[in-house]
Amino acid sequence: MTPFEVGLLMTGVLLVLVVIGVRVAFAAAFVGVVGLIIIFTMKQGFERGFWTALQMAGTIPHSKSVTYSLSVLPTFILIGFLAFYAGLTKQLFEASKRWLGWLPGGMAVGTVFATAGFAAVSGASVATAAVFARVAIPEMLAVGYSKRLAAAVVAAGGTLASLIPPSAILVIYAILVEQSVGKLLIAGFVPGIYSAVIYILIIVGMAAWKGDAPAIKGFTWGERFASIPGTLPILAVVAIIFGSLYFGVATPTEAGALGAFVVLLTAIVKGMRLKQLGQALHETAKLAVMIFTLIWGVLVYVRFLGFAGLPDAFRDFIVALPHDPMLTMVLILCAYAVLGMFIDAIGMLVLTLPVVYPAVMALNGGEAVSAADSAFGMSGEACSIWFGILVVKMAELCLITPPIGLNCFVVSGVRPDIPVQEVFRGCVPFFVADVITIAGLLAFPSIITWLPSLM
Repeated sequence: MTPFEVGLLMTGVLLVLVVIGVRVAFAAAFVGVVGLIIIFTMKQGFERGFWTALQMAGTIPHSKSVTYSLSVLPTFILIGFLAFYAGLTKQLFEASKRWLGWLPGGMAVGTVFATAGFAAVSGASVATAAVFARVAIPEMLAVGYSKRLAAAVVAAGGTLASLIPPSAILVIYAILVEQSVGKLLIAGFVPGIYSAVIYILIIVGMAAWKGDAPAIKGFTWGERFASIPGTLPILAVVAIIFGSLYFGVATPTEAGALGAFVVLLTAIVKGMRLKQLGQALHETAKLAVMIFTLIWGVLVYVRFLGFAGLPDAFRDFIVALPHDPMLTMVLILCAYAVLGMFIDAIGMLVLTLPVVYPAVMALNGGEAVSAADSAFGMSGEACSIWFGILVVKMAELCLITPPIGLNCFVVSGVRPDIPVQEVFRGCVPFFVADVITIAGLLAFPSIITWLPSLM
């Protein structure tokens, strides 16, 4: 048996483990260690190969994770939990409702704006969906919205946190492919707003057609302006993170720390108790540890893939396909859509990128290719950013599609009176909206690459 055949066999074992419910981190680490043992045993004999493989697997988590780039994750996660416990989400939703409630489906439109705003301080899709399931759904139901629509708006709106900076999943992508965290975070801003606008157009169209999402009227201009001060802390965090990254005055970690400090001060002013602060820190630690564990396990698997030669083989296969490169890219994204039905978003990215990313870059012409010589009409760095946003958008799509559809399960879990099947049915129009968004990002890459190109 060759190392390549070992790679294929163990990758099949990994997929089986994930499908039967084993955590991606543990499944990837197990497969990586066993695969390394097999490969080194074939080369050095069992005893020497066994210990060589274990020593390598043991050093990978530390050597690959003690990097400055990874320190950005806890700060971004902390911002979201502090904002929640400080009550900023309710004030953001109230402001959106007062300013946009007059539109057809106005409260749903306001919810999308509020989720987009919270996404700019949260970075976690599931957390955003959970928060607004508590805040927005009761108010939408109170004015006559159907449970299906109210739940779907929250589930779909929560996905915006994957794109709008600070995005934890974009940070993970940047670390895995060794690209600039700052440029990727900035690149997600315009596509995130674009995606939110498509959602809003879908909502207004459905509300005008079906009439099951009444407009909310009666707010005076004084009441609208009175709601603005409550949103200022979030606007300040957005300005700090976006401005410092765009102008290069701070690293992503420093920007995240500044944002967390602003939200913490706001929370203290608003009367946050020590117990709530402890809960925010505890939730941050739990989520950060989960993500770090996932990265550690996958890095062992990635090292095994390198020895097995799978990334090189897949790259050569993709480049040799007799299709237009854009069609190949569409097929790759379709494969992500199918895979996302069975694996959560972060797990899907960390498992596939070590193999798929080199193939996409080779398809474009390589890491150092110029825009004039590339297949997609962009440089290697621009292609990396473009592909990253597309893949993260596919991960968003998978958050609202069955059978995994994590955001839908979260919304149904917070609201047990709304069956998860109803949430999935309500998300169908938003699935269509996401397909339209992805098509636009494919057809017009400058939507993604324009802003980071100005940095």
